[in-house]
Amino acid sequence: MTWWKTTPEEADRGGVTVFVAICVLGLIGIIGVAVDGGGKMAATERADFIAGEAARAGGQAIDPAKAVTGTAIVTHPQDAAAAARAYLASAGATGTVTVAADGKSVQVTVTGSSATTFLSAVGISSLPVTGHATATLLHGVTAPEGP
Repeated sequence: MTWWKTTPEEADRGGVTVFVAICVLGLIGIIGVAVDGGGKMAATERADFIAGEAARAGGQAIDPAKAVTGTAIVTHPQDAAAAARAYLASAGATGTVTVAADGKSVQVTVTGSSATTFLSAVGISSLPVTGHATATLLHGVTAPEGP
C-alpha cells in the first residue's frame, strides 16, 4: 500500500478556485437582481404614468347637462370610464377603471409585466407590474373647491 504524502502547499491546491467560483456566481446573482429590479421599477413608473393619464382623460368627461346649468361639476360615469379605457387602449395597456358613485373621481389601475434578463436563467421570465392613479375633479375661480 502506498500513501501519498502531500506538502501543505499541495493540500490547498484548487481551494481558491472554488471560492472564486462561488463568489462570482453570487455577484452575478446580485447584478441580475439589480438589473431586473431596475427594469421592474421603470415598468412600474410607466404603469403609474399611464394610469395617471387615463384617470385624467376620464376626469375630462364631465356631465355637460349639470355643468352648463351650474348644478354640479361631476363626470358622466359611462363617458369617463370609456375615455379612460380608450386612453389605456391607445397606450397599449390593460387595467381597470372605477368612477366614484358621486362622479367626482376616477380611479385607474394598470396591470402588466416586466420581462427579465438575468432572472430568466433561474426560470423567472417576467415580474408583475401594477400602476395606480386617481383623478379628482376640482373647480373654482380663485381656489379649487374640492369634494
